[in-house]
Amino acid sequence: MPGETFAGPMPAISDDERRAAERMQSHVQKLAGDIGERNIWRYAELNSSADYIERILTDAGYKVGRQTYECEGKTVANLDATLAGGDPKLADEIVLVGAHYDSVKGCPGANDNATGVAGGLELARSLAKAKLARSVRFAFFVNEEPPFFHSPMMGSVVYAKRCKERGEMIVAMLSLETMGFYSDDKDSQKYPPPFDKFFPDTGNFIGFVGDTSATDLVSRCVESFRSHTKFPSQGCAVSDRIQGIGWSDHWSFTKQGYPALMVTDTAPFRYRHYHTAEDTPEKVDYEKLARVTAGIGRVVQALAK
Repeated sequence: MPGETFAGPMPAISDDERRAAERMQSHVQKLAGDIGERNIWRYAELNSSADYIERILTDAGYKVGRQTYECEGKTVANLDATLAGGDPKLADEIVLVGAHYDSVKGCPGANDNATGVAGGLELARSLAKAKLARSVRFAFFVNEEPPFFHSPMMGSVVYAKRCKERGEMIVAMLSLETMGFYSDDKDSQKYPPPFDKFFPDTGNFIGFVGDTSATDLVSRCVESFRSHTKFPSQGCAVSDRIQGIGWSDHWSFTKQGYPALMVTDTAPFRYRHYHTAEDTPEKVDYEKLARVTAGIGRVVQALAK
């Protein structure tokens, strides 16, 4: 990966980042605390989550679209909102930022994936008045978790297929997935082999992860993030046969031929509460989530120039 990961003491958090941390904490509390488990078996909660996301996006000035489809006899929905590009030659090209809003059975899903949703909502808010050449789309997917994961009923699979059918030019897709847990303890970070031989054993970084088709995109995002954000980062683009490489909604876009990656704290390779009833809002480090989200915002702006 280009550039070098940040090391050493982080600078004091800015006032803007502190306010962003407060907003994202509010989003995570709403989704994982007030609403809680949200999936097709907790259908009212799933719908409440979608309504909340739509309300926040509408308040930020966006027109929100819903893509509905039937699953298990119930109507479920993906949501999106678009910041139109300002360059007539580039506006049809789309940088898509996505996150799934459902949680796995038996889990309130604070880190997985209310943090990703909170990041997406904060990026939509912060970029609402940005003047960018390409269009930026914010998407929130249903049914990412098992048993729909990597199936035709996975929300991002349905969404990415429609993008392909419409001939949409998605030039980059970033899936925000489980982004809120960090540790400075040695041996706090695990990996599938053989990555334990190459990457740090301290889980204090944000990861940019894709398969080999996304090598250029991963490299560009890591280079951009490291150039302006004082936060540890790692990146890899390897075969999707490696455990964990395809574990988010970017997989659906990769299968449609779009360049796509996952932005993650590495989920079960670091976070012991993954997919358990203990994945609750107080486990999230909101100041670090805010720092990371601000950095991703600058990456998105660079991609959309």
